[in-house]
Amino acid sequence: MVTTTALEAELLEVAGAVPDPELPVLTLLELGVLRAVHAHGPDSVEVELTPTYTGCPAVEAMALDIERVLHEHGVRDVTVRKVLAPAWSTDDITDEGRRKLREFGIAPPRAGRVAEPVGLRLGPTRTLAQEAGEAADPVRCPHCGSAETELLSRFSSTACKALRRCLSCREPFDHFKEL
Repeated sequence: MVTTTALEAELLEVAGAVPDPELPVLTLLELGVLRAVHAHGPDSVEVELTPTYTGCPAVEAMALDIERVLHEHGVRDVTVRKVLAPAWSTDDITDEGRRKLREFGIAPPRAGRVAEPVGLRLGPTRTLAQEAGEAADPVRCPHCGSAETELLSRFSSTACKALRRCLSCREPFDHFKEL
């Protein structure tokens, strides 16, 4: 078991408060991509950052923002290391992060959905939730809460989101896909 010092816990909170560059409503800690801060003395730290997927273009911006806030907090030497194992999962998003996504108008990923590799089925992009096998755990509209939604596009503003529309209130919304 790895123990965290008081300094490491403090610096984790400081670095964790950095907003995600693509979803600024979430912090890196709420998104679950900030894994750890290891202090190598009072002026030197190593930060572990796990991208949402290996090709995530925001990792460099995250690292620079983490370095900036830790330098501003008085840490002279900051190294941000990309850690790919264990892989990030949407289950790493905190409850607070899920709440913030919903309030921002993005349907949060459903928790505990991915236990095995995700299969890809090609077909029509306009798919009702029931047709997609989501009847037991539908993607709910973040605006009105309806379970009657349809998939408009498997990809939205970023690769980690899909574009959906509510059939009740007719509002389109992003859905943060489960990974």
